[in-house]
Amino acid sequence: MDVRHDPAAGRFYVDLDGSTAYLAYTQVDDRTLDLRHTFVPDALRGRGLAAQIVRFALDYARSHGLRVIPTCSYVAATIRREPEFADLVAD
Repeated sequence: MDVRHDPAAGRFYVDLDGSTAYLAYTQVDDRTLDLRHTFVPDALRGRGLAAQIVRFALDYARSHGLRVIPTCSYVAATIRREPEFADLVAD
């Protein structure tokens, strides 16, 4: 699975079988990403794409010294399930 980052569009995404699954974000400041919305088209559901994209985004934030605001409920749930990401949440 090839998760990509498009900073100009403010999203992490996967193109697969002619459809796109993504996690949209806004850059709040030079140290914080607001992870706002995860979307997986019906045709791509059930493949674990959302989980892979969210983990990629969280790993990206960690590797770039960024904090995150988990506005998206799926991102917030992932952080609750995987507490190794809890330190990334902005105060």
